[in-house]
Amino acid sequence: MSVLSDRDIAASLAAGRVRVDPYDPADLQPSSIDLHLDRSFRVFRNNRYPFIDVRSPQPDLTELLNVADDEAFVLHPSEFVLGQTIEWVELPDDLVARLEGKSSLGRLGLLIHSTAGYVDPGWKGKLTLELSNVAKLPIALYFGMKIGQISFFEMSSPVDRPYGSAGLGSKYQGQSEPTASAYFEDFGPGWRGAGARAADHAAPARSAPGGGSAPPAGNERPARSAGTGAHSPLAGDEGRGQ
Repeated sequence: MSVLSDRDIAASLAAGRVRVDPYDPADLQPSSIDLHLDRSFRVFRNNRYPFIDVRSPQPDLTELLNVADDEAFVLHPSEFVLGQTIEWVELPDDLVARLEGKSSLGRLGLLIHSTAGYVDPGWKGKLTLELSNVAKLPIALYFGMKIGQISFFEMSSPVDRPYGSAGLGSKYQGQSEPTASAYFEDFGPGWRGAGARAADHAAPARSAPGGGSAPPAGNERPARSAGTGAHSPLAGDEGRGQ
């Protein structure tokens, strides 16, 4: 997998293989394109739910806000919000992209993604930013400022099923605003938990002399229950793409 140089990025844009809209040639770096911060932010309303339940939609967990052209969005220390790029990005089926922050902003304590820095082949849409402030002081963010950079990698061959293909469960194709997590969709009707999957490969149950069930041996412990016999949702349940 090779990284596209500035000349290859420019050629891919000119040929229509890669789309970055709007695009200014001044934003082309040696191996990336600078991206800019849009005016929309999705903030968390921590007073609406006692905890984040990854299996539940929780539609009121976040709220969409917009700032004016010269208005600052103030990101406080340890605060986490979703933003997005101004640019709409489209990738072909043989390129993958990486979204990274700007070094100068990182030196101020601003992170633009926690896990979602990977952009799949076939992606179409604006890029949601996972913005967090790890500094000790608030950081003011402004519409149109440079917020990150995207680089492109050529794959060994085109993929069989680009992002957005039927059956992949692609959740964010075509997004045009900061999009809240849709992880709960993974818990659909066909979802089977780790316990059920482990049971498929478990050894047959042991039998005690006389045909009774053997008690747990060694380090084996019976499953915990939460009063009524249901497993506690906060007891460490085990259960991502852009």
